[in-house]
This record gives sequence, C-alpha cells and structure tokens, in this order.
Amino acid sequence: MKILIVVDMQHDFIDGALGSPEARSIVDAVIYKIDKRISEGYKVIYTKDTHYTDYLETQEGRHLPVAHCIKDTPGWNIPEKLWREGAVVIEKNGFGSWELAESLAKEKDIESIELIGVCTDICVISNALLLKARMPEVPVYVDASCCAGVTKESHHNALNAMKQCQINVINE
Repeated sequence: MKILIVVDMQHDFIDGALGSPEARSIVDAVIYKIDKRISEGYKVIYTKDTHYTDYLETQEGRHLPVAHCIKDTPGWNIPEKLWREGAVVIEKNGFGSWELAESLAKEKDIESIELIGVCTDICVISNALLLKARMPEVPVYVDASCCAGVTKESHHNALNAMKQCQINVINE
C-alpha cells in the first residue's frame, strides 16, 4: 500500500488567519497530486490542525498568538476543491500527529509514504520525522513542489533538514 498524506491544507493556512501567497500558490499542484495519487491507488489521509476556543491560552497560542483552525469554524475546514471522498481525516492539536504515526505503523504492507501540504517548516517536517522515526524502513517522500513554508527560506531549510534524516525530497 502507498500512502499520500495531505498536511493541514485548511482555509486558515491558505486564505484565512495564517494564509499566505506561498500556500495559495501550491493549491493547484496539490489538487493535481491528490488526483494523480488516487488514480494510482494510493490511500489518502488528510491531517487537520485542530484547536479549540482556549487556543490563546495554550503553549502554542502563547508563541503564535493568532487564533486559527478552531474546530468547527470555516477556517478549520479543508476547501471543497481539495477534499476527496473516501479519504481518512486525522485531527491533530500539535505540529506532528503521534496518532498518524502509530496507526500507520500497525499496517504491515506500507510500501511508501508521501507528504504534501503546509507548513513545510512546521507540520510537514514534524510529521515526516515522526513517520521516519516510527517506521525507519519505509521510504518517506516529501514533494517540495506541493509544500509551502512560513517563508521561502524556512521552507528550504526544512527540506534540507529532512534530507539529512533520509527523507526523500522530490520536485525541488
């Protein structure tokens, strides 16, 4: 089985509270990648950054005091044009998802895992490293052309850090 993980492609990271031109610029490439991988038989998993009304009181909220991805708000949703029926959704309230890594580690037939989405330098790298640490023999790929970071520099720094950890960065 091959897995495509679409990391945090939610309104608040594209065109909402923490939206950016970089995130908006990858939307078409992400749509193309999702459809291509589905046609190739990949299992698709979306992660959803998920916070609650007390977000500003959390450690993350104190470091990044911009309320975003509050559960059940419009900004928390995945845009319709990015959503595909039959996909799995994993809500996460931190940068990386232990639940995602553990659920995939239980699968015995994973050939590869590919990650795309936002932010390269926060949630993509966190999840890629968790997956690689939990399943060191499974090839993990990150498609740089379908990722966006907080800044272009931090995007490239994250890609380089992932390469050092034997994560395969493609389409740079």
